[in-house]
Amino acid sequence: MAGNLWEYPSVVSRIDDAQLVGYGVEATDGGIGKVDEHSDEVGAAYLVVDTGPWILGKRVLLPAGTVTEIDLESYTIRVDRTREEIRNAPEFDPDKHPGDPEFHRLIAGYYGGPAI
Repeated sequence: MAGNLWEYPSVVSRIDDAQLVGYGVEATDGGIGKVDEHSDEVGAAYLVVDTGPWILGKRVLLPAGTVTEIDLESYTIRVDRTREEIRNAPEFDPDKHPGDPEFHRLIAGYYGGPAI
């Protein structure tokens, strides 16, 4: 992957301050869930995605660099990972994010980029 894992790629069109909560998330092979929260912090941007019902799903953190498109008309965000990659990602831990550097190393290592 080219670019910074924690920044939206330059090819992704965004409107500043767009509220992405509730947008559907499409992996390369189909839908995977909805955005539960997001951050646009420079150099530390991410999405937290709820991958499904509480028994079968979990919340995962997707660095902004995984985003390939944000479609403001269809409320859809496309990412460059498969559903399996996202399902197997470390579970989002709100107690360790954003302040725990070890959690960031874990996420960055999983997605193949540098920690924040």
